[in-house]
Amino acid sequence: MASGCLLEEKMLFCGECLQPCLQVASPLCPLCRVPFDPKKVERSSRVEKQLASYKAPCRGCSKKVSLVKMRSHISSCSKVQEQIANCPKFVPVVPTSQPIPSNIPNRSTFVCPFCGARNLDQQELVKHCMENHRNDPNKVVCPVCSAMPWGDPTYKSSNFLQHLLHRHKFSYDTFVDYSIDEEAALQAALALSLAEN
Repeated sequence: MASGCLLEEKMLFCGECLQPCLQVASPLCPLCRVPFDPKKVERSSRVEKQLASYKAPCRGCSKKVSLVKMRSHISSCSKVQEQIANCPKFVPVVPTSQPIPSNIPNRSTFVCPFCGARNLDQQELVKHCMENHRNDPNKVVCPVCSAMPWGDPTYKSSNFLQHLLHRHKFSYDTFVDYSIDEEAALQAALALSLAEN
């Protein structure tokens, strides 16, 4: 996590949070979106010490693990892996012969704008592009943005990988109500924000 981005000459971060930003040609701070020089970045020992000193229970085995080691523990914890394996898979309640409506845009899977690889969800699209198109200089249309009601299917991003890393780390379906326009969504977000304070 960056600390005092706009005010400090050196940027402090905790480690993993800034790594995706450092893998592109012109990195932008994940906090304030200001371009920064990767040579002026240093790990924040204060943040690392905090992450190492706090412990929390693993959601699978309940073992207390320091926050700095939690990701690696969860990825190797057999109880967590068992929980993931036992998650119910979606199965329709009743089989249907009705066709899928063709007028509803697909906002779940996308086509790579560089090579045409299909059926990539947002995370797979980010991973695919980072692994296969990191050095591709072409300007391309973001398939995620162009599928959104407010998206411009003709706008070509000058730095698509940077755009992906900063704008598409979560699924819009979790946060967006497609049945309302952008102004109504903004008003709803403001009302919720004021209600929380």
